[in-house]
Amino acid sequence: MQSSYKINKYGKVYLVGAGPGDPDLITVKGLKALQKADVVVYDRLAIPDLLHEVAGHAELIYVGKIPGRVCASQQNINEILLQKAREGKTIVRLKGGDPFVFGRGGEEARFLNSHGIEFELVPGISSALSAPMFAGIPLTYRNLSRSFTVVTGHVQQSGNPDLDWERLAGEETLVVLMGMRNLNHIAHQLMVHGKAPETPAAVIHKATYADQTVITGTLVGISEKAVHISSPSVIVFGEVVLMSDELDWFAGSGHTRDQLNGFPAEKSLELP
Repeated sequence: MQSSYKINKYGKVYLVGAGPGDPDLITVKGLKALQKADVVVYDRLAIPDLLHEVAGHAELIYVGKIPGRVCASQQNINEILLQKAREGKTIVRLKGGDPFVFGRGGEEARFLNSHGIEFELVPGISSALSAPMFAGIPLTYRNLSRSFTVVTGHVQQSGNPDLDWERLAGEETLVVLMGMRNLNHIAHQLMVHGKAPETPAAVIHKATYADQTVITGTLVGISEKAVHISSPSVIVFGEVVLMSDELDWFAGSGHTRDQLNGFPAEKSLELP
C-alpha cells in the first residue's frame, strides 16, 4: 500500500550568521544547525573555530572571496547549494556577521526559493553593531546620537562608492563596512558635503578577536592614522566615538589601542 505522506526529496539549507569573530557570539540556533549539518559552505569571514563543532561526516566547502584574487562567484555558490540540496543533504551556508547585512543572504534565499529548495534564516550578530560595542562606542546615546546609519564602502564600477554623500554627511552616527580601501575618499566626500573635519572617527580592526585594534582620531586625519590597517575593519564617524576611552571594557584583554588625541578642549565629552 502506497503511503499517503508526501516525501520531500530535497534537503534543506540554513543560512547562518556566524557573528563578528569571537566564536562564542554565534547564536544557539546557529550552533545547533552547524552540529546537524551534512555540508557546510563557508566563506572567508566565517569563524574557523566553529568548524570544530561540525559532525565528523560533514563535508566542508570553502567559497571565500579573497580581495584581489580569483574566487568562487556568487553563481558558483548558488549552484553548490542547489546541488547539495538536491542530494537530500542538510546544508549550512555559514557567513560572517549577519546573512542579511551586506552578506548576500537575500540573493541566496531568493535563488533557493526559485528552485523550490526549503531554507531557513538564522540571524547573526553583525559587525556593524558588535565592532563599535567592543570598542566602547555606543551607536545611540541619549542627547548625543538618536540614530545611526550603516553603509557599505565598496567601490562600484564607476570607481567611487555609490553613496548619497549629502545625506550621510548629516547623519549623527555613521558606520561604514568594507570601506578601508576607500577611507580617504569617504572622509573627503563627507567633508565636502558638510561634515565637520573635527568629527570624531574610529577604525576597529578584527573586532572581537584577541588582537583587535582600535584607531581613533578625527574625520580629517583618520585615513592617515589608519593607513596600515586592512580589512576586516569597521569605521565609525560621530560624537559617540568620544565615549570610547571611558567605555572600552575590552581594553584589558590585551588588544591594541591608539588613544584619542588631538581634540580641542571644547570637544571633550559632556555626558547628558
